Amino acid sequence: MRVILDTNVFISGIFWEGNYCSQIIDLWMKGKFELVVSKDTLDELVKTLKSFKIPLKIDLIEDWRKLLIENSICIETSHKLNVIKEDPDDDKFLETAIEGKAEIIVSQDNHLLRLKEFQGIKIITPKEFLDVVGDSI
Repeated sequence: MRVILDTNVFISGIFWEGNYCSQIIDLWMKGKFELVVSKDTLDELVKTLKSFKIPLKIDLIEDWRKLLIENSICIETSHKLNVIKEDPDDDKFLETAIEGKAEIIVSQDNHLLRLKEFQGIKIITPKEFLDVVGDSI
């Protein structure tokens, strides 16, 4: 199963242990699903980690970047979408999902979650991901 994790899922999972997001990251690290990333989604995560209110050492940020590159399906997006009018920056997750043939986008972002589905790709919360797919992966 190919999955996109929104930046907010990584932030919640990296900085706070034991929540739904950290459980999802643990499942990914155990190889229970394939994570799909693009240059744009990876760049956003690195930028967010660098500017987050809880400081993270630059070498730890680099470790996360390398971990993602080495343990994910890295794709290039070629088609730009204009779907999420309220926050066009969120379109990168839809673009990555389409190009990477993902089945699910996991997010805590209401702009994405309001769509519920886009071109057959389910958009669900971390809890929903664990409820729906956690047992079957």
